[in-house]
Amino acid sequence: MLDPKQINVGAEETAARRALSIAFGIERIGLLPMRAPILSCIILVALCIGAFFGLQRIKIDDSLSQLFRSETREYKQYEAVTKRFPSTEFDVLVVVEGKTLLERQNLEKLRDLVTDLQLVDGTRGIISLFSARQAPAPGQFPAALFPQKLPEGADYDKFIATVKSNEIIRGKLLSDDGTLALIVLAVEPSVVSSKGLGATVGDIRKLMQEDLGDTGLSVQLSGVPVMQLEIRNAVERDGLIYNAAGILAGCLIAIAFFRKISFMVIAAFPPLLAILLALGGLGWAGFSLNMFLNVMTPLIMVISFSDSMQLTFAARDRLIAGEDKRTAFANAVRVVGPACVLTHATAGISFLALQFSNSDLIRAFGEAGLAATIIALLAVLSFVPVFGVLLVRGEQKFAAKFKSADAGVTALRNFCAWIAVRMVSRPGLFSLIAVVVVGGLALIYSQLEPRYRLADQVPDKQQAVAASGRLDAKLTGANPIDVLIEFPKGASLYAPDTLQTIADVHALVEKQAGVGNVWSLETLRRWLAEKAGSHDVATLKEYVDVIPDHLKHRFLSAEQDAVVVSARVPDKDSSQILPVVENLDKAMDAVRAKHPGFEIAVTGLSAIAARNSASMIEKLNSGLTIEFAFVAVFIGLAFRSVVVMFSSILPGIFPVVMSGTVLWAFGEGLQFASVVALTVSFGLGLSATIHFLNRLRLESAPGSDPAVAVERATVLVGPALILTTVVLACGLVVMVFSDLPSLRLFGWLSAFSMIAALIADLFILRPTAMFLISLGHKVRAAVLGPAKT
Repeated sequence: MLDPKQINVGAEETAARRALSIAFGIERIGLLPMRAPILSCIILVALCIGAFFGLQRIKIDDSLSQLFRSETREYKQYEAVTKRFPSTEFDVLVVVEGKTLLERQNLEKLRDLVTDLQLVDGTRGIISLFSARQAPAPGQFPAALFPQKLPEGADYDKFIATVKSNEIIRGKLLSDDGTLALIVLAVEPSVVSSKGLGATVGDIRKLMQEDLGDTGLSVQLSGVPVMQLEIRNAVERDGLIYNAAGILAGCLIAIAFFRKISFMVIAAFPPLLAILLALGGLGWAGFSLNMFLNVMTPLIMVISFSDSMQLTFAARDRLIAGEDKRTAFANAVRVVGPACVLTHATAGISFLALQFSNSDLIRAFGEAGLAATIIALLAVLSFVPVFGVLLVRGEQKFAAKFKSADAGVTALRNFCAWIAVRMVSRPGLFSLIAVVVVGGLALIYSQLEPRYRLADQVPDKQQAVAASGRLDAKLTGANPIDVLIEFPKGASLYAPDTLQTIADVHALVEKQAGVGNVWSLETLRRWLAEKAGSHDVATLKEYVDVIPDHLKHRFLSAEQDAVVVSARVPDKDSSQILPVVENLDKAMDAVRAKHPGFEIAVTGLSAIAARNSASMIEKLNSGLTIEFAFVAVFIGLAFRSVVVMFSSILPGIFPVVMSGTVLWAFGEGLQFASVVALTVSFGLGLSATIHFLNRLRLESAPGSDPAVAVERATVLVGPALILTTVVLACGLVVMVFSDLPSLRLFGWLSAFSMIAALIADLFILRPTAMFLISLGHKVRAAVLGPAKT
């Protein structure tokens, strides 16, 4: 058995020089800055200053439709509708609820709130139950439903019964049981897209507290602007947490095991510099922070810290063996550098795989990840040796001290040696077990189904999601779904065929199960016909002309060449909303046939999500499957070895299928966050595999016992792999403190995948590599004969 305390590193440089580089010599980039370390640091300071200014340029993309932003026809149509009918994208929903809502005193205070909200800076109109009108008298504009002074006693009870039965507000602005009221406050588009949104929403909250604070009523805000503000605040807050947690985890573990400040700086600072330089570069490139790009900080830490630790460990071993600092770090670059290049390359391939997505957001995340990977590689290769040359002092004293007192690393090496000996004792059996386990987990993984809910993209610890839940329960839903009706060229809004088309579409939307709160021009037309007995088109036109623009353009385009029938659906999983959308679209075929020339389309964010989310997730998942094979071939070509190619397959797949099995066990499906986490984690998890295989290549001499080579490689790279996995898992799992459900899922799933990758490296890769190497020797012996093997 190999003694982990007696590690001879002297022959590694010779092997590294003799063998063809698996990185084709790219690792030698790290040797250049060592020639002029002071100049390199001056250049680094200049780059950091530039990166700092680049950070200031990063904006936050808080759009709820960002996941589905693409060049598809459906999204372009949805985007056009939001521009022509700017309503739901800019509506703040004030949800007031309580059993005493319609008591006279509370109703008076609610009206005061509505009056005060109209005066908030940045708003442009309001709709509430107080917007309702009485039946119009012939030739007169209808009076307000709510008189200036509310009646009292029995008259008040009759009045409330009239209010609750009013067709305009019942089930739309007031729940059937009279316990929930919805106030729709239109905000200026320029405010929603600016930093002024926070002040506007703050003013609304202040008025809610002042006017309704002593009524006992519950008041919450929802709507797209509020959700965007909560996303914006969560992204900013999470960025600070992730940066601090990543820095702290890296520094603490580095100092705990290296027991020297200088080595902590050498190992931990290049990844931190990589974060600054990468984010600064993304800022200069015009990228915006969003729910995926916000995880770039821990991902850069994951990408770079593992390799930084491997280089530092390798140089540390050489210093203990008696080499001077310049030689030690140069040899570390030659020996470990090729694996560092290859690990970043596989991570880059994972980000490239995201380019297969239809989502502009996910493709942008892939582009940013690829750029960050390249920057991280250059930062690690360049600054680990530079910091080593500048910061390490007294190599001889250091070597003498740690030769006899290196308890932490020695303990890890003992543990790695214990595992290695057992894994190589029966490689065939353990390899067979690995195949069975991975196959069984893959079968479970295949049972996962796509999942998407809007609420998963919004902070669920804030008001917006809770308020939307109340609207789902009381007013059939908070998420809009629209039917766009575009008129034939030259057709008039008030032509009989146009009005009949609108009426037919409105009726079908009302009949569709799962859809409620339907509004359109037909709502006004029916009300005039029922309450005023007027079917006159001139009267309808008169009323349309006096409606305020902010209200009129909710259902009628400014050019009067298109209308929208707007409805609401609850926030359910897209798989449950899709049948509603498809049935509604199919029902429209009858109207399309009856009224040729009219373009009728079911659209809205809910419809876009229902139609596209499943296919987008399935496409990403298919890309991950293709990536398995591509990366295995890539690694095999880099090592110029079929054995290495096959050795990397099982340990590469295991973290993905194991994580998928955990999702299945928890009753979760494949969400955008989970499939992206698995795609990226696959590339990152291969870091341990590549570093081990690189070391195994250097330890394997012709005619040597492969078991000894596996044991030596495990002992030399194992401690660094274990430490980096712990650091990286801690850096990723901190995302569970996010207010965004999607980021919490991304965080714990990525952290779990990293742990699973370490398990695969220790318990699957070792016996598999040993078995394939032995098998290769037997095949060559059978073909070439023992003498030539």
